Amino acid sequence: MDKKQKILIAITGASGAGYGIQLTSHLLAHGHDIHLIVSDAGKKVMKWETGARPEELQKKGAVLYRVDDIAAPPASGSFKLDAMAICPCTMGTLAAVANSLASNLIHRTADVMLKERRRLILIVRETPIHTGHIKNLLKISEIGGIIMPASPGFYHNPGSVQDVYDFMAAKVMDNLNIKHNLIKPWAGIVK
Repeated sequence: MDKKQKILIAITGASGAGYGIQLTSHLLAHGHDIHLIVSDAGKKVMKWETGARPEELQKKGAVLYRVDDIAAPPASGSFKLDAMAICPCTMGTLAAVANSLASNLIHRTADVMLKERRRLILIVRETPIHTGHIKNLLKISEIGGIIMPASPGFYHNPGSVQDVYDFMAAKVMDNLNIKHNLIKPWAGIVK
């Protein structure tokens, strides 16, 4: 098994809550120490899109924090997270992180990850995007964050929405150097 990592997953109100749910579930299944923050809008979208609730991920082993608990452990650099993924990430959350606006625990934890030079991945989910979004994406990249649009590939021939979620979970896990068998690596076109 890979080295156990302490990873925080934040689920915001962008469509695609299944991405965050699947990523969290796969990381827990691989034995990683998973911490979870779900925004109020994220809770609503989870319920609308999947019928799931954050407490179900807590029952699987994730440590769940309230988004308004600005004094929770992840708000401090002394809480040694290996990585944080905001999955999915709204454009509002992107803007808050890009501009160091720590108005809730998700924003504050992301700010801590950047200031401590730790891995921060934003799985942004919006289309189309305007110039303000593009500038915030660039800002995140310039200050050390990783932008990973929720743009799944289809070369693995997904047969379900679950397969699409798994593709993005695999991409995040690849970025975190976590072995998985969710999708096969691209091997070129077989003739």
